Amino acid sequence: MYEKLLKTLKFDEKGLIPAIVQDYKDNTVLMVAYMNKEAVKMTLTTKKSTFWSRSRQSFWVKGESSGNVQRVKEFYYDCDADCILIKVIQVGGAACHTGHRSCFFTKVSFTGNDKVVGKRLFDPAKVYGEKK
Repeated sequence: MYEKLLKTLKFDEKGLIPAIVQDYKDNTVLMVAYMNKEAVKMTLTTKKSTFWSRSRQSFWVKGESSGNVQRVKEFYYDCDADCILIKVIQVGGAACHTGHRSCFFTKVSFTGNDKVVGKRLFDPAKVYGEKK
């Protein structure tokens, strides 16, 4: 069903394409991840954000561990067909594995005093367990 789209999209030499995830209602950029062809198909079919983990070399559905799933409302690609934009309803509030709503919570200051903006919505140690 999505063969035309998959032929249009320009995946890199590793078979991946970056995907920007944005809040459907207020346009906050929530996160960036990577997809391969199968992740694109899974996302469009299930309407749940599904990505390819470059570190684990496996698929992951956003919110599988935390419960903070993303319901896909709209799916776009850019003019060069080398980047995807996914608009979602973020269930549970936090898109970032650190517990923040967005992965973009560090504001860079031109004076050198970077600042964390926004509050943490959950404790990642309680959700994912302690990192070793």
